[in-house]
Formats: sequence, structure tokens, C-alpha cells
Amino acid sequence: MSKVLVSDSIDRAGIDILSQVATVDVKLGLKPEELIKIIGEYDALMIRSGTRVTQEVIEAGAHLKIIGRAGVGVDNVDVPAATRQGIVVVNSPEGNTIAAAEHAVAMMLSLSRHIPDANASVKKGEWDRKTFVGAEVYKKTLGIVGLGKIGSHVAAVAKAMGMKLLAFDPFISRERAEQIGCQLVDLDLLVQQADYITLHIPKTPETTHLINSEMLKKMKPTTRIINCARGGIIDEEALAVAIKEGTIAGAALDVYESEPLKESPLKSLGKEMVLTPHLGASTTEAQVNVAVDVAEQIRDVLLGLPARSAVNIPGLSPDILEELKPYMQLSETLGNLVGQLAGGRVELLNVSLQGELATNRSQPLVVAALKGLLFQALRERVNYVNASIEAKERGIRVIETRDASIKDYAGSLHLEATGNLGTHSVTGALLGDGEIRVTNIDGFPINVPPSHHMLFTVHRDMPGIIGKIGSLLGSFNVNIASMQVGRKIVRGDAVMVLSLDDPLPEGILAEIIKVPGIRDAYTVTL
Repeated sequence: MSKVLVSDSIDRAGIDILSQVATVDVKLGLKPEELIKIIGEYDALMIRSGTRVTQEVIEAGAHLKIIGRAGVGVDNVDVPAATRQGIVVVNSPEGNTIAAAEHAVAMMLSLSRHIPDANASVKKGEWDRKTFVGAEVYKKTLGIVGLGKIGSHVAAVAKAMGMKLLAFDPFISRERAEQIGCQLVDLDLLVQQADYITLHIPKTPETTHLINSEMLKKMKPTTRIINCARGGIIDEEALAVAIKEGTIAGAALDVYESEPLKESPLKSLGKEMVLTPHLGASTTEAQVNVAVDVAEQIRDVLLGLPARSAVNIPGLSPDILEELKPYMQLSETLGNLVGQLAGGRVELLNVSLQGELATNRSQPLVVAALKGLLFQALRERVNYVNASIEAKERGIRVIETRDASIKDYAGSLHLEATGNLGTHSVTGALLGDGEIRVTNIDGFPINVPPSHHMLFTVHRDMPGIIGKIGSLLGSFNVNIASMQVGRKIVRGDAVMVLSLDDPLPEGILAEIIKVPGIRDAYTVTL
């Protein structure tokens, strides 16, 4: 009989499900060295946020088939190490959706009506009604940043309360936003017009301090901000200054740059600030939901069935997975690349299987391409299982074609993404040693391996361009690892691909575009 180790506290309902197919050991508070010592005995590991599943733990888990995280993120699991070992990693991406959405709405109402401070006042024996005169949300404008599952549910509740809805989400179609009941606008317009702003986006390099002093100054003095998503999206010091100076009316936060929240200017603010200790998923129902969801997936995998929310391996048989794994990595890499080149909102993805690849199973490759395409928007929340659903919810159409007549490589993959900012395409192939090569960008032939930091330029094929770009990058202390140029005709347009050792410093892309002969420039991080 299989053995499952539960190393964090989970709801009893999850334990009961696991007990149907396995012997379950609940051992809480294990030290890292203790976990490493015993993990080799188990076929499955179920955790929450308390246990860190490092590479050392995974390598010691000689019999592990699955690691289940009862929650949304998998930040405490070394997913690449698990993937290398052939271990499925699953989570519960929707288990706390309703809890998080309801908490955001509760925070908005608590802030509007000063409920926490009024409650504290009454408990102290006071009866001070004038101090706690609040504001109604009815007919006010709510700006929703991020229209995923949580943001969409907040929109439904707010609409029922009579609020006008604006939304900013560069990865969702206008039609989908209208179905939800939101007017899709850019972020600047949203912050200028919204009476309330609620954030429902992941923390990424692009969203870190998205709400900063400059953005706060664009808001109305009556604006109130709610963040139940991720700490660090708001510059907390700038927020405190804005509330003290009356730039905005207040804020309600459930997440912080550093948790638990220690010394912070936010604590000195009065009824204009509502603070809770990361309670977004802390409901009885949510805890049961995530425990049941993940326990069911562990049970299914132990019975030889696919997991529905695998974050690293799709539900394929080992033989098929082994055969397609290199091409799935190619597809995901190209999807990530073309998504960043396209920028903005992608509405159509054309996936073309070429050469010998045209005879292979296509669906896993399409899913992998969508996972890569959506990564910049969703990060760890997109996986091989939900990529198609997430794409459909964002109004992304997928067209699949096959062309066995293309013989440039034994098998190649061509992706073309069309969106509100235009159309871009990439083609890639696997070499004999399994190395990925990008072989075409927007119709320009090239042959480069993808790298972590890349710079793409479209320019006139004329003397001096390459030298100018190299000198400009050098003046900013940016080191070029490799460079290649592709062109269709002499003295026509050309594309240059630079692999860089470091990300471009802020502002340098604008300087590159100013160079005479440069038509456009893009940075990509893979």
C-alpha cells in the first residue's frame, strides 16, 4: 500500500480522502534534516506553506510520485527539481478564489464605513457617531486591476452593489471584459477615474511598486485602494505619505512587502487605513476546499490517473511524456518569446507544426505554447492543465495548422501571435543534441539559442548600426554574450538578436530606439 506524508496542518477531510488509498502519516513541525531523513519512505507528500521542499528533499524522496501543496502558490517547492525527478507537483489554484474575493469586498466596505475603528470605539465604551461618518459604494467607480478568477468574482459582487466597473488587464480581450461587466481601460485612466481600486495581480518585476508615488498623485482625493493580492505591488511608504497628506482617502491591505508586518508607517494611520494579517484564504470553507482538492489529486495519481492541476507535468502517460518533453519545452519557450514580442493583449495564436513534427500529437504542444504565452500575466498560476482554460477566458483564439512539406529542420514549430499591438511570429527547432534554436523572428532568418536576457531590434540594413548599439550598451555597462543579424535582402530591413548577461537598465531601451536606422526594439526575459 502507498504511503503519504502530511507535514503541515490540513483539514481532516483531506486526510480521510488520502486514507482511502494509502497509509497516511501526519508529522508536523519537521526540521529540514528530519524531513530529508524520512522522505524516502513515502510515495506522496502533502504540504501547505510551512514545509520547504528543497532539491535535497526531492532527491532524497526516491519513491515520491507527487507533491501536493494545499494552496494556490508553490513558492516553497523546487518545481524544476521535482520535474527533473519525474515528480508531479500539484496545487489548488481555485480553492480559495471565493474567500479571497469576498475578503477584498469586505475590506472595501470596512474601509468605507470605518468598521474596525468604530467597533474598537464602542468596545471602549464610546458612542461617537460623528467621527465615523462613511461613504457609500453605490454608484461609485471600482477600478479592478487584474480580471482573473478572483478579480472577476469581485466584479460580479460589485456590479450587484450598483458600482460602475473599470478594469485594467493587458492579457484579456475587450469582449471578455464586457462579458464580465467591465469597461477595459488603460491603467492611467483607471487610476484617474476610480473611486476604489482593487488589485488582483501577481507580484512580478513589472508589477513591483506598480502603485507608487507617481501613480498615487494621479488619483482623486476620494480614492481608496484595496490590496488582497500580493505584498510589494504597492510602495507602502509612498502610500502612507499619500494618505497622511490627503492625496487619497485611504487604503485596506491584507498583504505586505514583508510579513509579518513589523515597524511600518501604515500602523500610525487612523481610520483611513485597515490592516489584516494575510487573511484572504482564511475561511473554513477555503481550508476544506484546498485540502479536498489536493488530496483528491494525490489519490488519483497514486491510482495511476492524471492530476487536474499539475503545475509541471501534464496528464500524459510516461511514454508519451518522455517522447514529447523536449518539444513541449520548445513550444513553451517560443510561446513565452512571442508573447513578450507581441506585448499587450493577444487575441489570436496560430500554432503551426512543421516537418516531421507535423505527424506528432499536437495538443500537448499547443497547451505548452499557451502556458508560455500566458506566463508573463499569470506566472506560477498557469500550468499545462489550465492554460487552455485561461486562454479561453481571456478571449484568445487558437488556430492549429500542420505543414509536413517544410524541411529546413527535421521538425520545427512556428507561432504567430496577433493582438491589439500588431502581429509577431517566431519559429524554433530542436537540434540533434536537443538544444533549442530560434530560427526565425517576424520572417527574418536567424539561428540563436534562447537566453535569459535578450534584446531584439528591427533596423535598416546599413553600416554602423551594430557598432552604435554595441557602444550604447557598453556605455551602460551591459555585456553582450552573443549577437546575430538576420535579413531578407541587402540594404532592406534586418533583425538583430543580442543575448545579454544582465537585464537592460531602466531607460536604455528608449535610447536604443532613438538611434538612427532603428525601427523598433524589444527586450525579452526567458
